[in-house]
Amino acid sequence: MANAKEARLARLLHAGRCLDIALDHGVCNEPTFLDGLEDMPALMDRLVAARPDAIQLNYGQADLLQHRPGRERPALVMRLDMGNPYNAQRHRSMWAVLQNEHDPVLPAVQMDAACVVVNLFMLPDEPDLFRQCVQNISRVRADCDRYGMPLMIEPLVMQPHGQGRGGYMVDGDAQKIVTLVRLAREMGADIVKADPTADPHEFHRAVQAARCPVLVRGGGRENLQQVFERSRVLLDQGAVGMVYGRNVYQHANPAAVVAALMAMIHEGASAQAAWQLYESHNNR
Repeated sequence: MANAKEARLARLLHAGRCLDIALDHGVCNEPTFLDGLEDMPALMDRLVAARPDAIQLNYGQADLLQHRPGRERPALVMRLDMGNPYNAQRHRSMWAVLQNEHDPVLPAVQMDAACVVVNLFMLPDEPDLFRQCVQNISRVRADCDRYGMPLMIEPLVMQPHGQGRGGYMVDGDAQKIVTLVRLAREMGADIVKADPTADPHEFHRAVQAARCPVLVRGGGRENLQQVFERSRVLLDQGAVGMVYGRNVYQHANPAAVVAALMAMIHEGASAQAAWQLYESHNNR
């Protein structure tokens, strides 16, 4: 199945690079994540027209992308797991399970996905959650090998609950991120979707640990100029692309954000050039 996996990777990574727009937030069962995702068909129309490399969805929304006529559409990245670590309220029991425990990768094959993605949570004092993630990845890895499906692992190091803006927030400690990225590689990741290090100039360490293509996870919505500036540094540190969600679909003109990010990822545009491109699209 090596050739099948390579063919799917070629669909996902254009000349080895990728902008993946994440719209899979509904599976987190967190109402604050749904701002901008209320009308999925209309949003999908806008994003498909913007032409990113890929769109990340759950099984129940994948038809909005894959049932479109014609061949010119972004590649599908399908999320296979779900859990409660993103909820603003801390739960007595933290969990992460596969959405289809019987044959987790088969729905992605049936929907002609180019890649699947699974979380690897590292939360303070939650070893059972971590073990569940390891079990999920182990199961998915075996099926990915069977079907020739690329596996994206998303290592997530979190701060204690309630620090910062509420809920579990990203811990940007470079050593923790590098260690978990290395574990993702040890478990067989074909692609790693990693959080940025607090100092983006240290991100090359995560790239070295991954020994496979690394995409940077975007997280919550931020000032767009700052997003572009940080993205440029991370790309220069060896990331091959970005996985952005709220920093795209929560903006008034998602297509303008996509155009700017695509220029950075595929054409090497500077942060300033990306901002100018965003403004020119936004003013049309």
